[in-house]
Amino acid sequence: MTDRAEKRRRVLDLLRRTGSERLVLTGVGALAWYLDGARSFVQLSAERGVLAVVVGPDGDTVVTPNNEVERMVAEELPDDVVLRVRPWWEPLLGPDLAPGAPGVLHEDDPVAAEGLRAARATLLPGEQDRYRLLGRDTAEAMTATALLLRPDTPEREAAAMLARELVARGADPTVLLVSGEPRRAFRHPLPTAAPLGERAMLVVCARRHGLIANATRWVCFTPPSVEQQDADQRIRAVETAFLAATRPGATLGEVLAAGTAAYAEHGFAADEWTRHHQGGPTGYAGRDPVATPGSPLPVVAGQAFAWNPSGPGVKSEDTVLLGADGLEVLTADGVWPTAPDALGLLRPDVLVR
Repeated sequence: MTDRAEKRRRVLDLLRRTGSERLVLTGVGALAWYLDGARSFVQLSAERGVLAVVVGPDGDTVVTPNNEVERMVAEELPDDVVLRVRPWWEPLLGPDLAPGAPGVLHEDDPVAAEGLRAARATLLPGEQDRYRLLGRDTAEAMTATALLLRPDTPEREAAAMLARELVARGADPTVLLVSGEPRRAFRHPLPTAAPLGERAMLVVCARRHGLIANATRWVCFTPPSVEQQDADQRIRAVETAFLAATRPGATLGEVLAAGTAAYAEHGFAADEWTRHHQGGPTGYAGRDPVATPGSPLPVVAGQAFAWNPSGPGVKSEDTVLLGADGLEVLTADGVWPTAPDALGLLRPDVLVR
């Protein structure tokens, strides 16, 4: 399913509001959004695509180097674009499309950047369908990995296993974090050679069709203590406060305030939230953007979110979609053990092996 006609309408509206004639898109996320999931990159960590899209009233032009054009035409680009092929050794954008050229608006311009963020916030039907499939595949990959882990599994091997499961499902792991028992206090634990021990955390950001699914899972190889179970339940209650406040018309600042206030209410230090970001909207970026105090950006229907409250040795995170009937958890597979929260949403429990 294509949503490009609506996306093009939104971009043309941005051009009218800014008095510009053409918009140049070069970022990997913006290109994937506008081209319905096209992979414009070669390097997984690239922020800029190997091509550019020029949107104007007369149509869309894709500027691509000659060494990329065959794959792009065969596998990535829609049929209704005009191609402009450039030699690979020359700059992709000529003087007529360079920043500062008359009538040309680049996505890096602050006004354009905010306009594009707002334009992609409400996910269209095709995007939502792709996101649901990605969310399920991401959850299945995490479950498949977790069921193979052992206390003596090195963190790097666990990360490699999870990466394999994701790549086999056509998703790129843009973030892979693994912490075993000794390192579980770290908020961003890049995997090491250390064994997992008795308790492990898996964190992933998985990208497919440009969309990114974010999730965290915990695995325990011995029954958790009463104190640990209590801490796990309390951090999920903090996440529920974020989710409950995620409603159309609220601002990101208001949602953040409601969620961060829940830390003290559930037995954590009142300033625990200052030790790590709490998440925010997601979609074509891991967070689009990270929610910050006082942010006036509005929550809109059709928007995806990934809140990730954390405390010492605990964290909760999934990707959810704010639909007409409320929140829908996307990163779920129906296999991982869950328990309903106060909103009735099934939230992942700790998998005890």
